[in-house]
Amino acid sequence: MSSLAVEKNIFSFILVLLLYLLFSLLQENGGACASADEAAALFNWKTSFQTQNTSLLTSWNLRPMNHKNASGLPQQCTWFGITCINGSTNRLNLTNASVKGTLYNFPFSSLPNLEYLDLSCNELFGTMPPQIGNLSKLIYLNLSANQFSQEIPPEIGYLTNLLVLHLRENQLNGSIPASLGNLKNLSYLSLYNNSLSGVIPPEIGNISKLLYLRMSINNLSGPIPPEIGKLASLQSLGLSKTNLTGSIPKELGNLTNLTILYLFGNKLSGSIPRELGNLKSIMTMELQKNQLTGSIPTSFGNLSKLKTLFLNHNRLTGSIPQELGKLTKLVVMAMDHNQFSGHLPQNLCPNGTLTYFAVHNNLLTGQIPRNLKNCSSLVRARFSGNQLTGNLSEMFGIYPHLHFMDLSNNSFYGELASSWGRCTNLTTLLIAKNKITGSIPPEFGNLTLLHVLDLSSNNLSGEIPIELGNLIFMLKLDLHENLFHGGVPQVLGLLTKLLYLDLSINSLNGPLPGNLGYFQELYLLNFSYNNLSQKIPIQIGRLTQVCLLDLSHNSFRGEIPSEFGNLQNLEALNLSHNSLSGLIPKNIAQLPGLLKIDVSFNNLEGPVPYGKAFQNVTIQQLQGNRDLCGNITGLQPCGSLSEKPVRKKGHKLILLIVLPVLGAVLLSYVVAGVIISSARRKRCRRAKDGNVKDDDLFSRCIFDGKAMYREILEATEAFNSFFCIGEGGYGRVYRAELESKKIVAVKRLHHLSETADRKAFLNEVNALTEIKHRNIVKLHGFCSTAQHSILVYDYLERGSLAKVFHIDEEAKKLDWKKRVNIIKGVAHALSYMHHDCSPPVVHRDITSNNILLDCDYEAHVSDFGTAKLLKKDSANWSALAGTYGYVAPEFAYTMKVTEKCDVYSFGVLIMEVFKGKHPRDLIPRLQSSAPGDIELEDLLDQRLQYPAQKILEILMPIIRIARSCLHVDPQSRPTMHFISRSLSVATPFPGDLDK
Repeated sequence: MSSLAVEKNIFSFILVLLLYLLFSLLQENGGACASADEAAALFNWKTSFQTQNTSLLTSWNLRPMNHKNASGLPQQCTWFGITCINGSTNRLNLTNASVKGTLYNFPFSSLPNLEYLDLSCNELFGTMPPQIGNLSKLIYLNLSANQFSQEIPPEIGYLTNLLVLHLRENQLNGSIPASLGNLKNLSYLSLYNNSLSGVIPPEIGNISKLLYLRMSINNLSGPIPPEIGKLASLQSLGLSKTNLTGSIPKELGNLTNLTILYLFGNKLSGSIPRELGNLKSIMTMELQKNQLTGSIPTSFGNLSKLKTLFLNHNRLTGSIPQELGKLTKLVVMAMDHNQFSGHLPQNLCPNGTLTYFAVHNNLLTGQIPRNLKNCSSLVRARFSGNQLTGNLSEMFGIYPHLHFMDLSNNSFYGELASSWGRCTNLTTLLIAKNKITGSIPPEFGNLTLLHVLDLSSNNLSGEIPIELGNLIFMLKLDLHENLFHGGVPQVLGLLTKLLYLDLSINSLNGPLPGNLGYFQELYLLNFSYNNLSQKIPIQIGRLTQVCLLDLSHNSFRGEIPSEFGNLQNLEALNLSHNSLSGLIPKNIAQLPGLLKIDVSFNNLEGPVPYGKAFQNVTIQQLQGNRDLCGNITGLQPCGSLSEKPVRKKGHKLILLIVLPVLGAVLLSYVVAGVIISSARRKRCRRAKDGNVKDDDLFSRCIFDGKAMYREILEATEAFNSFFCIGEGGYGRVYRAELESKKIVAVKRLHHLSETADRKAFLNEVNALTEIKHRNIVKLHGFCSTAQHSILVYDYLERGSLAKVFHIDEEAKKLDWKKRVNIIKGVAHALSYMHHDCSPPVVHRDITSNNILLDCDYEAHVSDFGTAKLLKKDSANWSALAGTYGYVAPEFAYTMKVTEKCDVYSFGVLIMEVFKGKHPRDLIPRLQSSAPGDIELEDLLDQRLQYPAQKILEILMPIIRIARSCLHVDPQSRPTMHFISRSLSVATPFPGDLDK
């Protein structure tokens, strides 16, 4: 090579080197400038924060341009939460940094290389600026758990490189932008817990790489778009609590990689697609709290990886498929609050993995599957509110992990097994409302963690075991309505954490232990309907938190403890039907929370105290105490009571002389009265039509019977049909306005044969004069002449329930709340007649025509023309009475009158109240053990809006009660006392249905 060529090459090399150095220098200066721009822009954003003193951002400070840091990096690259590549900001992570501000000054255009932005868990507010679409290289965006509001900007669809988008837990509203469908690379999309509205855009189905999609807890509407079924890679889908409607698209069955499916808490309807059985990877499926109908697809037996299945709170019917027994990995299974019927799958818990099992509030029959006895993994199990049966002592085993067991409201029989005492982790055991017999095993004392024990409404007997005193963590003990006898164990006083103690309706006797006063947190104490005696312990006055105290229907004597004045939280006090004496303590009347007090049927005396507790008291709550007085309707004023004379020895002689003479005089008057009365009755029978004479009238009335009779004849123009307001099987009913302006209903009996007419008439009189109940029509009196036999009742403004149902506009006013209260009122009335009257009274003609409504739509049972007073030691055979369609089937061939006849009629009435008309052909299907294709809509009045979920939860147990009332076997029907108490417990107080 020549020297010239060498020189030329050297020159070229030097030139290239110089150019490279020059380029490097220019690049360094340009990068520094760009870096300085980023730092300045980020710092400017920081200055807009409302919290400048956050310790994590102290490093965010600008330095002079010529200042060099130790690392030689651009200054923002050393700030907290920032990482750089080639001197440019690549990642910005300020999660949970206590930042409070907006994005209005965020440098969207100054961060061209930003790929990762995490501002979650701060206090950022305001809108998301549309400039967010300038971050074109962004692959991760997390703005969750802030306070962003208004709409998601559609410009977010420009971030086509995004892999992750989290906007959850903000206050975003408006619709979901369809432009999200442009994010073809997106794997995670989280929008849940906002206020987004509108429909789910079908463009979501274009995000083919999506693995995770969550939109739950929003205000969305419309159906689930079937396009979601195109997301073949999807592993988790959450669309719960978003108000979605329509059916579940069968296209979701294409998501074979799906492991989690959340669709609960919507308004989804229709059946569950059998295609969901194709979700071979599914582990969690939650479809609860919708309006799904139909049956569970048998294809669910193919979901071999399924661990959690929630189908509860829907309207599903049919049987629970036996194929679910193939789900060997199932841990949680909830089917409660549906209308499932038939038997449970026989192979539940095949591999011992089941921990939570709930099928309560359905229509299931048969026995508990045998393999559940060996399912030692159980933690919570709920079977209540079905028609399950079988010997309880043979069905369950030992469950070392069991915390909660509910077997209430079924038909289990047999005795309580001592093996329950080995389930030592139990905190709640509920076996109420069954047919359990025998005693409580002493081994129950080993359940030292027990918080709730409810064995009420069974046939348990024996004494309450003292071992229950070991259950020191007990909060609720309910043993009411059993056959327990003996005394109340002193050891119950050791259960100092008790909140609720109900031992009512048993045969307990002896005194009430004073150490019950140690229950400092107790809010309910009920010992009513026992045989307890002696004085009420003054220690009860220490129960300062008690709200309801019921000691009624016992044999307590002595005075009401003045210590009751310490019960500042007391709302209801019932001491009725005892042998209490003395004065009512004045301090009770001043209790601030006492709203209802009942001291009737005791031996109390003196004035009724003045105060809030007695402000609205009625005579019914005070009656049966001969020496009470006060300014209350039905009581004598205290001033009218003469002072009791002071006894002196000198008076004894006078009494010894006067009393025999006075007795003889009185006896002569009685004999004369009997003779005169007999003569009057004879003349009354001989009388012919014409003017009524005073001695023609046979009357019994709280008014002047003769005057009232004449008033009624005048007010009704001698029973002119113009005043007729109704007609029953035994007579017509007339409206009469008396001279006192009081309006009464007058029932004039038909003229049957004298014997039949008199018998029906006297039956009704005898029944009604002894009955006083708020839900039974009040009888003011009766009159009988040769012309007429009449009964005088309270007039009820709205007339009969049947009349209301026949007028559409009136029927619509009877909303679900009013209808439930009508059912409860009739149940309380019948319970009173059957169980509180002696002898019991059977109505025998419970129909909608005989249920009258007052102005507040409260029900009152009327028309006792066919009532029968029962004596338990008599056969009580009678002629057929009642109304077709309501008469119990056994009455037609046995002709035997029992309380269960009324129970059957009450079951028909319940269904009539719900349907708005007689259920007719539905009754045989309701009596069937498997109601078949009956839909809930078939049982409801179509003139009313379909009930909301909260109301459905109240109606469903009542429908189950109706079905039990309609049982063809009278002995299998519940008692009205059981029904009345069940309705009181299972339904809310008036007003709660509106919530």
